[in-house]
Amino acid sequence: MARPITLFTGQWADLPFEEVARLAGEWGYDGLEIACWGDHLDPWRWDDDAYVQGKLDILERHGLKVWTISNHLKGQAVCDDPIDERHRGILPDVVWGDGDPEGVRRRAAEEMKNTARLAARLGVKTVTGFTGSSIWKYVAMFPPASEKMVDAGYQDFADRWNPILDVFDEVGVRFAHEVHPSEIAYDYWTTQRALEAIGHREAFGLNWDPSHMVWQDIDPVGFLWDFKDRIYHVHCKDTKKRLSNGRNGRLSSHLAWADPRRGWDFISTGHGDVPWEDAFRMLNSIGYRGPLSVEWEDAGMDRLDGAPEALAFVRRLSSYEPSAAAFDAAFSTK
Repeated sequence: MARPITLFTGQWADLPFEEVARLAGEWGYDGLEIACWGDHLDPWRWDDDAYVQGKLDILERHGLKVWTISNHLKGQAVCDDPIDERHRGILPDVVWGDGDPEGVRRRAAEEMKNTARLAARLGVKTVTGFTGSSIWKYVAMFPPASEKMVDAGYQDFADRWNPILDVFDEVGVRFAHEVHPSEIAYDYWTTQRALEAIGHREAFGLNWDPSHMVWQDIDPVGFLWDFKDRIYHVHCKDTKKRLSNGRNGRLSSHLAWADPRRGWDFISTGHGDVPWEDAFRMLNSIGYRGPLSVEWEDAGMDRLDGAPEALAFVRRLSSYEPSAAAFDAAFSTK
């Protein structure tokens, strides 16, 4: 059975939810990975029967389903330190409140609990998102961060996220953390460390997004194999590195998206440096049967052109299925 292909609505939250559903349905997507911002989903209304049914009705009108919802923005605020004007730009008033950092973190945690409850009401088994991190600010390692400071960061993550994950367990939903710079798990070894910090509990898995690995020179295909029991969701997003001129840096020099002086940028799926064919073969090998979600972030291409193009690319690769029958036939002695 082919894996469903969905469109992540996070980069479309400036449009009404019904309009995004209409576009995705016309393009031929199977469903949406619905973001909990804009007017797309409000986790605080998880117990409003009419609200929940209204969202399902919109999907049905446009021939779409939902397997996953996202709350990256509020998840970011659960562990982040500092909480500052950057967060004011991504958080609603109900989470920001008076801006007191600890209050923001507590309210963000409550919204993540409500996100699990809303997912269950929608019949969804997976929530994707970020965790935030109190120790990302130490990543440059100068002045040097002590081992004690780093240990405290992972303990802070466990202390803040275990109660959230308790609610995920209660309602039968899993959290798929997107391994990403600025998070508690941003590369291979920090992913291992984060899983250890929460005792490898099953409620916490991974949203595999290869774009964030490629620009760090992490092998995204090997990552799939090593964390195969934790791959709960897949983002199809590409990255193009531009490091060959000796001036562009991997840390991007505080330059805007699509500035040619940056060392890398997100780009339309299939046009970058992600080894997609190898990745899809590995997804087959580890038995991943969940959604393939197109996340559109190419600042150099109109999204109304790029989103259907990305769908066609992912659809073609997703059609590659393991051919055990052909292998058996080739080596049969009968």
